[in-house]
Amino acid sequence: MPSRIDLEQRRKDVIEAAFRLLVTEGLSGLSLRKVAAESGLNIGSVRHYFDDHRNLLVAAVTEVGNRMGKRLTRYPTDALAGLRGEHAVAALQSRLEELLPIDEERRVESIVLTEFIVAARVNPIFRPVTEQMAADMRQVITDALHVLDVHDPAEEAERLIAVLGGLVLDSVTPHGSLTVERLRATLRAHLRSVLAAAPGADAAPTDD
Repeated sequence: MPSRIDLEQRRKDVIEAAFRLLVTEGLSGLSLRKVAAESGLNIGSVRHYFDDHRNLLVAAVTEVGNRMGKRLTRYPTDALAGLRGEHAVAALQSRLEELLPIDEERRVESIVLTEFIVAARVNPIFRPVTEQMAADMRQVITDALHVLDVHDPAEEAERLIAVLGGLVLDSVTPHGSLTVERLRATLRAHLRSVLAAAPGADAAPTDD
């Protein structure tokens, strides 16, 4: 009988195969049969973990959320207390870049998440997951802005989330095809404007 570790690894292998298909073929390429072929398993083994491609897609995007959340835990919100000027900008940017496609791993995650959000537009079954992920992100950003003494952090978080969404879309689609350098520079410029009004902020930010 396969060990629990083997079963968990096999499930991860299936999800990783789904990631690869979502990147190369989009949601239309995500079928259990294609995932089975991509992962080197038979269709019966894949069905042992996922009844249909919808459940697999939910598992894939949940894995993305877990990875992002795990990375964000390396940045305790309390560590932002007392930071001002460029120190505050840099610290906040480091956190937010965990949500952006600045390397291959995070690019794959961003594509998977984008495919899922598009699917949720016409498939209500997916919406609870997207709504929970959005709520979690909103809370993390609002808490960070609150600690940094940003006026009306909840409202400012909404604007920042819109910026992040646009950066992701322009980075992983032909809509914009932003380079990593341009993505980072755009985010930093926005964060400087957000933090400029915080008490004790530097009067003149320095260049990157």
